[in-house]
This record gives sequence, C-alpha cells and structure tokens, in this order.
Amino acid sequence: MSIRFALNRTCAPHLSLEDFISLATSVGVRAVEIRNDIEALRDEEQEYRDNMPEAFADGEKGQAADEAIENFEAAMSSIEEIMSACEQAVSYLDEAAN
Repeated sequence: MSIRFALNRTCAPHLSLEDFISLATSVGVRAVEIRNDIEALRDEEQEYRDNMPEAFADGEKGQAADEAIENFEAAMSSIEEIMSACEQAVSYLDEAAN
C-alpha cells in the first residue's frame, strides 16, 4: 500500500484557498484539507447574519445568509460522511490484508 498525503491549510493560512490549492499542486500533493475553511466561512456568515440590522435580516439579505449557512453546514456534513466512509473502507482493507 502506498502512502498518500493531504495538505492542511494551517501550514499556509495567509494564502487564499485558490493559491493554497496551487501550492499543493506545485509540490505534488493531490489532496487538500478544507473542512476547517468551510467551518470558518460558516462562522463568518453566521456572525454577519447575527449582526445584521433587523430590516435586512427580515429581507433578501437575511434569507441569502441563512441559505449560505445551511449550505456550509450541508457541505461539512457531507465531508464528515465521506471521511467516515473512507475510514470504514480502510478498516475493511486492513482486515483483508491480515
């Protein structure tokens, strides 16, 4: 079994996501960890929503913020499901190898 690596953005937090992915590609890393980025974006959107004036919160801007928050949460949930499935697959492979 070959070892594969993923790069976590904590090693270069000053880079934009696009620049971080370019960096990973340039050093031959084919996977990046973005779960924390999605969580941070969700938190920023939630803070924006929480501090929105009531007139905006009840209108289109509030609705758009709510939808963005829901989408970030759905993305995080999907990533967790994928990670769980991958861990299960690795477990099956380990059992098969023994």
